[in-house]
Amino acid sequence: MAETEDEPHGELATRTLAMPKDTNPNGDIFGGWLMAEMDVAGGTTAEWRAKGRVATVAVEAMEFHRPVQVGDVVCCYTRVIRVGRTSMTVDVEAWVLRRRDKEYMVKVTEGIFTYVAIDEDGNTRPVPSG
Repeated sequence: MAETEDEPHGELATRTLAMPKDTNPNGDIFGGWLMAEMDVAGGTTAEWRAKGRVATVAVEAMEFHRPVQVGDVVCCYTRVIRVGRTSMTVDVEAWVLRRRDKEYMVKVTEGIFTYVAIDEDGNTRPVPSG
């Protein structure tokens, strides 16, 4: 994972405004809040691909490159990078629109999320092809 990229990979899945209530004691946005936003974005993409319910089963390779500031617009971009029989892996990149800086769009975090397709009873089910 490289932080020097100039533009996001994947499709825009969510866009959220970082608010003061989401800060840590240092005044930056809490990493757990950002991870949850990324999980929502990845889960939304996985649900579309699975054509139904999914559950998060793993998060790996999280890298926090830069802090998120109050007032940043957090944009999560996603792309499915692997599909198995019942699970799929989604690459999630978090970028911010930071109007105060000279850098307009900044990559702040990226991670790999794994989801499993589930039925209405919570049991695993196959991911439909295509």
